[in-house]
Amino acid sequence: MRFSSPRYTLSLAVAAALLAPDGRTQTAPPASGNQEATTLDAVIVSGTARFKGLAKRDASFSITTASPEQIQQAVPQSTADLLKIVPGVWAEPSGGGTGANIFVRGMPSEGDAPFVTMQLDGSPLFPPPTLSFLENSTLFRVDDTVERMEVLRGGSSPIFSNGQPGLTVNFIQKKGQDEPEGSVRLTGGNNALRRIDVFNSGPMGNGWYYSVGGFFRETDGVRDPQFSADKGGQFSATLSKRWDSGELSLYARHTDDNNAFYTAIPLLSRNNGNDLSSFPGLNAQTGTLLGRDFRNVDLLVGPNGQTLRRDLADGRGVNIDVFGGEWNWESGGWTVADRFNVISGSAPTYALFTGDAPQRLGDVIAGYGSGGSASYTNGGGAVDPNQQVLEAGWWSVDKRLNSFTNDLRLSRELFAGNTLTVGAYYAKYSSADTWYLGNTMLLTAQNNARRIDVALDDGRQATRQGFTSTAFLNLRAKYDGENIAAFVADEWELSERLRLDLGARYERQSVTGDVHDTTTVDLDGNPATLYDNATSLALATTRRIDQDDEAFSWTAGLNFTLDQNNSLFARVNSGVKFPGFDNLRDGQDRVQDVDQYELGLKSGTSAYDLYLTAFYNTFKNSPFQAFLANGENFTAVGDSRARGLEVEGAIRPFGGFELAGTGVWLDAKYRNYREFTGNQVMRQPKRQFRITPSYYWMLPFGDLKVFATYSYIGERFADLANSQRLPSYDMLDVGANLHVGEHWEVTASGSNVTDTLGLTEGNVRVPGAATGGVFMGRPIAGRQYQMSVAYRW
Repeated sequence: MRFSSPRYTLSLAVAAALLAPDGRTQTAPPASGNQEATTLDAVIVSGTARFKGLAKRDASFSITTASPEQIQQAVPQSTADLLKIVPGVWAEPSGGGTGANIFVRGMPSEGDAPFVTMQLDGSPLFPPPTLSFLENSTLFRVDDTVERMEVLRGGSSPIFSNGQPGLTVNFIQKKGQDEPEGSVRLTGGNNALRRIDVFNSGPMGNGWYYSVGGFFRETDGVRDPQFSADKGGQFSATLSKRWDSGELSLYARHTDDNNAFYTAIPLLSRNNGNDLSSFPGLNAQTGTLLGRDFRNVDLLVGPNGQTLRRDLADGRGVNIDVFGGEWNWESGGWTVADRFNVISGSAPTYALFTGDAPQRLGDVIAGYGSGGSASYTNGGGAVDPNQQVLEAGWWSVDKRLNSFTNDLRLSRELFAGNTLTVGAYYAKYSSADTWYLGNTMLLTAQNNARRIDVALDDGRQATRQGFTSTAFLNLRAKYDGENIAAFVADEWELSERLRLDLGARYERQSVTGDVHDTTTVDLDGNPATLYDNATSLALATTRRIDQDDEAFSWTAGLNFTLDQNNSLFARVNSGVKFPGFDNLRDGQDRVQDVDQYELGLKSGTSAYDLYLTAFYNTFKNSPFQAFLANGENFTAVGDSRARGLEVEGAIRPFGGFELAGTGVWLDAKYRNYREFTGNQVMRQPKRQFRITPSYYWMLPFGDLKVFATYSYIGERFADLANSQRLPSYDMLDVGANLHVGEHWEVTASGSNVTDTLGLTEGNVRVPGAATGGVFMGRPIAGRQYQMSVAYRW
């Protein structure tokens, strides 16, 4: 199997460890004769006109891939966190298992991941890459059913699938093969982590194959909220039929997983923000305001005491079903291929959203213009007036999702070396939203905060069960979208060394929706009950959204093979990003225009791998939207440009030693963006890099590899105005992987073992807010360790 002498070749293929920077899609076989297999021989299928793919050497675009070993050794805390292995991408890992903000090559956004599409077997999981409170990575969980990951940056992606101009992340599932195989993996960690992964596959006879697998996991999390921070699981199955002329594959996946969502907490800042430390009573690395005191609440949402029961443990989770498939067939010189998927389910967000920095309780009471006293809502007596307190909102967002996508392609070789592909893409999707934003509580500023009720001397009621307000926005909306696209692509091998590909796409998007009008009322008609005097209510009347957009996209790429181990490429593309549901709701109806240019070098031997890419992109009509602490919906529109250099590679100078790394230099600025023109694009570092040394030993009973990754994340700004600086930070991850005999594998890892206090986000809801050295920010999680034991057959 995998633990004989060729294992050393495999170790070179996976020695990128936490980073997997060299991006192998398939393990190359041992070199034979004068032919030396390299990472350039790996076959990729993402971003290609034909689903059968092409060698990485021949691809005129930037792509990073990861095998199951590389994914496992990266020890990702979430699907988004796995993208740390990809140069040019910054995924903020501080919010928990879901709800990440992911940024790509300086492409401007205020958060979420509008320029990231997650695919399963080549089909987008949800056609719009981002909705408010839902980005694509939230819909996917990585487990042992994944065969490999392919991540395409820019390149030909504006032409194919959903036309994503930014990042396309394609997770390809394991399918049954002629030899049965399977695994069981048990994982434990220092945060009460308990996880089991299972997988099994094999032949069924008469050309039929199956695979099944999934996981279940429960953990308190690094930031223990006094309930299970992450709890849930996933089950997947595939069924394949293979003929000499083609293959049909079907798959089904059910995911039911709940994940606590973490927002900004109070922190201390000194020395112009260069020295950060914990706020008293709330550890920056392990603390959270979340707690059992307000896990289960009754939100006041309507007149006559109408309430809504919600559970914070449901967090930012998903309960979705995915069914899809792929069909490939060759006949008479024609190749027809089709991919489709259907998705249905829900994706709620029940979370605490913070606002201003803490202050004395006595000052809060004085702000009501009356004397008063305070007590804990759930018992415990009076609260000291000197207690530091803050206000935070218990936000409730429900989304019901449905979508169908289909990608049909027909290819034929026109003449020797020239293949033409024509195709059509169709997507129909919907989202039904119910939001209650606000629901502000008065909380102690401490770990596992507690609610406080205030009794004013003048008889007014300032709070109800610790709530100082109801929803400032009650949104009820139903959106429907439809995209139809036709595309053509031509691949032309001009010579043995020179390969040209061209593509064009015409797409039309239609969006309709009904957004309920709102009004602000005093729920009980009593001005003395201050907590409900400004409640947003959705009315029966609606305003209609009805917009059609169309756009033309194109791309051209040239790849020149210098020799077996080196190739150069150039790429230009012009794509678009259509306005999404939330953009249109907020009146941001412009189509974003995206132009990109790339130059790259790919080089590799058994001794090293090197991938260099220089890029330049421009954006027009980029929208910005954020809900401020006072409930204002702030919006802006402008342009930007970005240029940068990405590097990924590895050297293997002797024995089992490898030094791998990735890095990016980025210069991204706003243009024509009101007073923000010339500022650095928010939340994206100018510099970031990761270095991973590793060493591999053959042992009498198996093999062992140890590795460590040093990461540096450069300075960023949390807002458009560049007034809230997020300082640079570095961190260290370590790990080891041991194979014993033919079947057993043991993996141990530690993340952020130096317990670094690094910020990924300032509180953009209160731009520039900081008082007395106290500010609101979202730090990365502190150190954590885990170990897994797997048995394979």
